[in-house]
Amino acid sequence: MYNGIINVYKEAGFTSFDVVAKLRGILGQKKIGHTGTLDPDATGVLPIVAGNATRLVDMLTDKQKEYVAEFKLGVRTDTLDASGRVTETAPVTCEEEKIREVILSFAGDIMQIPPMYSAIKVDGKKLYELARQGKEIERKPRPVTIHKIDILSVDRSKLHIRDGHIVNGPDICDGPDVIDTYAVKMRVLCSKGTYIRTLCDDIGKSLGCFGVMTSLERTKSGAHTKERSYTLGQITALRDEGRLDEIIEPVDSVFSQYPEYVAKGETLRLIRNGNQIVIPDMTDECVRIYGDDSFIALYELKDEKRHLYKAKMMFL
Repeated sequence: MYNGIINVYKEAGFTSFDVVAKLRGILGQKKIGHTGTLDPDATGVLPIVAGNATRLVDMLTDKQKEYVAEFKLGVRTDTLDASGRVTETAPVTCEEEKIREVILSFAGDIMQIPPMYSAIKVDGKKLYELARQGKEIERKPRPVTIHKIDILSVDRSKLHIRDGHIVNGPDICDGPDVIDTYAVKMRVLCSKGTYIRTLCDDIGKSLGCFGVMTSLERTKSGAHTKERSYTLGQITALRDEGRLDEIIEPVDSVFSQYPEYVAKGETLRLIRNGNQIVIPDMTDECVRIYGDDSFIALYELKDEKRHLYKAKMMFL
């Protein structure tokens, strides 16, 4: 069994669960999970945990995320992105300076209402399941943090609508409705739980003309970056070459900031049973525990005076 983290680059058209399912086939094992959902049309970094690394899901999901998003003003859809049905339009009368000012005003701690097309559960049902039934329920605002927004471009543009949907490229024909608008590209560093679709929508509403996200790429999730990620095709090729170990990050790499302790004899037996142990001359917050040349646990300090440690996470 493979144990560790694979930094996958999710391509458009796949759900996060599709990626997990395909990796189960590639790795030949069932114990695999992902660390943060990406919409099917979105692309980018999706860290995958395999084997005993699945215990890290909550920890990795809790990390900051970085996105590069594009949106256009003047339109709102039911999904808040370009895949949905247009529900409202409005003329875009604001100028570039005002657009930039409003975008930057969203940096900091803000409240967001999750979109109906999301995987959040209410009374045991996912919101997107209710949305597909034509239902909309009240959602409570949630606190999120926008650590930083970099505006990459604000350009004059046109937005084409036909039969209630946004159309692009070769589909622009047969006289679609055309809206003169602005296309905005921005980089956003944010806390977990932030919906970039909602951010684009809220910016549009603040400008009085709506806004719809047209593309989204996650470029960073915690320490995992786009530059060091791999597509499913690349991972399959590495498997066929017998080189998968080159891209699977070991579980203990997540805790590299902590010192290590090699347990032996009776101490190792106690650790394997999840018992508390004394580590002489050590008072660090946490310690990586090794036994038989492998990483087996992360222990945390319980009593500094007694050098007493207790189990925090086990990886047996």
